[in-house]
Amino acid sequence: MPPSLVERLAELPDPRSRHGRQYPMVGLLTLCLVAVMAGHTTPEAISQFGRLRPKRLGHALGFRNGNMPCPNTIAGLLRRLDPDRLDQIIGAWLADRHPDGGEHLALDGKRLRGSRDGDVPGAHLLAAYAPQCSAVLAQMTVEASTNEHKAALRLRGVLPPLGGTVVTGDAIFTQPDVCAAVRDRGGDYVLYAKSNQGTLRADLEAAFATAAGGDCSPRVTAPVGPGRGYRV
Repeated sequence: MPPSLVERLAELPDPRSRHGRQYPMVGLLTLCLVAVMAGHTTPEAISQFGRLRPKRLGHALGFRNGNMPCPNTIAGLLRRLDPDRLDQIIGAWLADRHPDGGEHLALDGKRLRGSRDGDVPGAHLLAAYAPQCSAVLAQMTVEASTNEHKAALRLRGVLPPLGGTVVTGDAIFTQPDVCAAVRDRGGDYVLYAKSNQGTLRADLEAAFATAAGGDCSPRVTAPVGPGRGYRV
């Protein structure tokens, strides 16, 4: 039987100092999971969610005397966690429950609602969404100094192997290195070629015109190489 998500969370290294650990890390993360599923998404709301429950919940989570943590304790742990490792663990847990893999993985970037603070720009996240699981397999922050294209290359190290999976995305991902990364992990891709990618569009139109004329098989391919980076 595959491990539960709680068992998977135990694989995370505890980033806190060994001194003064009043609450076990897995118990805190489990409390966060339960609270978030109930619609409570801030450290304050998660803490209040726990304190409104009987102490037997605290005992079940391994908390001393059943007492619930304060918001600062929750926030302190979440700030120190390795987000890439956490995404890998969640992705592995989902993969356990979908052993045949997924047919489709959609890359998309979004600005996190409510994350802007005055002159400080909001957090921009790049997510890999699997429709068949109705779940985000992995996501990463897109730093102000980079873009979604470069973040996608970092994201590949978090994702499981892509054998049999078709990756889709908008035109910002139509880059040779992104396409090569998908192919290296065993996947295929469907991406846009915009009007400002004239050479690529001309090559694609020529390939489809050749296929329509019956000079090659219906499965038209073009190798990833300099100035190309596509596969139809």
